[in-house]
Amino acid sequence: MSDPRIRFTISFTEPQAHYVEIEMDITDFTETTLDIGMPVWTPGSYLIREYERHVEVVEAFAGTDRIHCMKISKNTWRIQDPPLHTKIRYRVYGFEISVRTNMINVDRAFLSPSATFMYIKNRIDLSCTVQVILPEKWHHISTGLPKTANDEHTFYAENFDVLYDSPIEIGNQDIWYFEAAGVQHEFAMVGSGNYDKQQLTSDITKIIKEETAIWGENPNINYVFITHNYQTGGGGLEHLNSTVLGASRNAYQVPNAYKNFLCLIAHEYFHLWNVKRLRPKELGPFNYDEENYTTGLWIMEGFTSYYDNLVIRRCGFFSVQEYLDMLANDFNQVYNRPGYRIQSAALASFDAWIKQYRPDENSANTSISYYNKGAMLAVALDLYILTETQGTKRLDDVLRAAYRSFYKQENRGFYEKEFQTLAENVTGVNLSAIFEAAHSTEELDYNLYFNRVGYELIDLNRDRQELSLGIKIATQDGRTFIKNVERGSGAWDAGLNVDDELIAINGNRLDTAGKELEFILQNGQIDEIVDVLISRDGLIRTIHAPIRPSTKQQWCIREKPEATSIEKKIAEIWLSVSKYL
Repeated sequence: MSDPRIRFTISFTEPQAHYVEIEMDITDFTETTLDIGMPVWTPGSYLIREYERHVEVVEAFAGTDRIHCMKISKNTWRIQDPPLHTKIRYRVYGFEISVRTNMINVDRAFLSPSATFMYIKNRIDLSCTVQVILPEKWHHISTGLPKTANDEHTFYAENFDVLYDSPIEIGNQDIWYFEAAGVQHEFAMVGSGNYDKQQLTSDITKIIKEETAIWGENPNINYVFITHNYQTGGGGLEHLNSTVLGASRNAYQVPNAYKNFLCLIAHEYFHLWNVKRLRPKELGPFNYDEENYTTGLWIMEGFTSYYDNLVIRRCGFFSVQEYLDMLANDFNQVYNRPGYRIQSAALASFDAWIKQYRPDENSANTSISYYNKGAMLAVALDLYILTETQGTKRLDDVLRAAYRSFYKQENRGFYEKEFQTLAENVTGVNLSAIFEAAHSTEELDYNLYFNRVGYELIDLNRDRQELSLGIKIATQDGRTFIKNVERGSGAWDAGLNVDDELIAINGNRLDTAGKELEFILQNGQIDEIVDVLISRDGLIRTIHAPIRPSTKQQWCIREKPEATSIEKKIAEIWLSVSKYL
């Protein structure tokens, strides 16, 4: 008995109203019950996004005759006793600017496949084709899916995991091609921008070559960069042989902004190997109906966050100091969130589904980013391996061996303990302290690692005597509101709340520039009680709050004056420009 055949046809009769129409043809389905479903999340973005909420008018047909189609759960529709050939038609609304959601308008359409295409339940393994009916004034289609032999507007996916990992950009994007590391690359620029194609191509080629050298091979035949240009844009999402990026259209000629864009490219391209192929056991095959939990995102995203800046340094785009400043920012991001005492890197990974993409006014007090904390742990691993092996091994060697072992040879995901064991076998170094730190809120002494390469991690605020209430404020319509209260601060203990309107302190009316508050903090004494007049839900009250030393940290990484020649030699290996460029 042959497998069912699936063909999608997508069209746009009302793009100005942000709709795409989908027809799903299912042939040779012989079971008595046909259940079709819409994914509730998309790989790489660990949040239940409920894509089915944008689905409208699901209808089923046998030929031209409509047949009964019943919705049986939030994202599942059932057809009982379906014919051998069933057509399912539905519409999807898409009007959200992001790299992971549909955006359809009169000029173009970006389709996130998880938010667009339904699948036969329990048959993710089936192949399918996708035909795009272009509106009259749209001319281009950019996607990592291969074209079928007989139609340049029809694409093939060998299974639904591939389909859901292959976004589609349709419209009039600016497209150019280049070869790097033996792979054909397409760059699709959506919207205008002051980008320089020749410069981008040259710089991105260096990134691709360096990352391919790290991993030992490039697994693709072709790769697609889709970049959405906005007035203010950012973010990215990795895919199997493509990525979707957000950028600010007029920032390409601003040096710092351009380097940040190159970092974003380095990050998403690094995911070709780290997460898309080398992955924790839990991250594939996927269950698209619910959360897929793992404690390993600190390795997947954290290591990638470490390498994105490091690759930019190896390509020569960052000076040594620029790179060290970017690395120090990871420490600042973590240590200026009281949540680092509450949540480990592994727990942050596991809780991504409920915390990472749903920040609120208390998030800084309860959580950290596995991106930043993972990068901190990655640099500790890299430096420890470098120094313990006298510069003959580093984290590159671990990743390359893990890719070869778990993906190339065994074609499976890894358990974290397996990854640690492999890392120790490859390097001959006991790495247990760092891997254990990923599961603990007890902090490593990172200078144990930086000092060994002649550098030190310094908090520039360590000896400063700045005072603080422990609040962040914002002004709105000439009024000042509390937007964050720091755990353990005077404001926290006194009971000041987010959304309290600050009116006066010690009888002095606050100005919107914050000068009165600044004066009191600059001239106050530790544990001095100040009277804070607030409006809470329209009711006036006075809160008596102590001012205390500020906990804000400002980390930097500096070379030790007394660094030895051996330390400098290892540091040179760590920070060197690539030999492959």
